[in-house]
Amino acid sequence: MDVLAVREASKFAVDHCVNGNGPILLETVTYRYSGHSMSDPGTSYRTRAEIQAVRMTRDPITSFKEKILSTNLATVDDLKKIDSEIKIEIDQAVVKSKEDAEISLDELASDVYSKPLENEHRGVVPWQKIKHVRIGPAFNIK
Repeated sequence: MDVLAVREASKFAVDHCVNGNGPILLETVTYRYSGHSMSDPGTSYRTRAEIQAVRMTRDPITSFKEKILSTNLATVDDLKKIDSEIKIEIDQAVVKSKEDAEISLDELASDVYSKPLENEHRGVVPWQKIKHVRIGPAFNIK
């Protein structure tokens, strides 16, 4: 629930792995504002008041915004401008995604791994295999 803590932990983990120190596992604990699914409103095991209290006191976006403002890294107007630009970008991406054709089953496992250990992945059912396909170049690979 802390953007900066996740950033620093992620930087540490990447450096740890890239420097040959083996794998590392990060557990990032967060609070789910809604239920698990559409059939679970999330209010049978917690109250609306609890959810609202967490949103008001521990929300990562609000908390990060307060840190930015209190350290004078940005003004309220700067953040409003960023919000506006992001909303436009999201709206454009939504329109594009709705216009794009659905990918084929052959592309479903494309570029899942930068260096795949196996050439096939399990499909929707165990006996169905999907070939790993390289569509684009791998990024951030050293």
